[in-house]
Amino acid sequence: MTATTDTATTDTETTDTESAGNAVAGTIRYWAAAKSAAGTGEEPYRAATLAEALEQVRLRHADRPELVRLLDICSYLVDGEPVGTRDRRFVPLHEGGTVEVLPPFAGG
Repeated sequence: MTATTDTATTDTETTDTESAGNAVAGTIRYWAAAKSAAGTGEEPYRAATLAEALEQVRLRHADRPELVRLLDICSYLVDGEPVGTRDRRFVPLHEGGTVEVLPPFAGG
């Protein structure tokens, strides 16, 4: 019986992960040094998670090493909510949503 329960839990987790794989469209907004490094104030994304959206930025702006460097130390808001220390692979994005890229201010 325990094996069935464990399998059911695993199946549910797999389903949730697969659901998260559906890419949605939204906007990434860059602020302060990130805006300068990106060379734009905002741009579109099509991704299911914050990690996917950030990987797209890294690939799109591979010729902008300062932006790529900043992405590792920025704070993020997704639809106005702080991401904090959550694993970006598990931060879902929503259709029409907004990701705010906030570099450290005043030294931290």
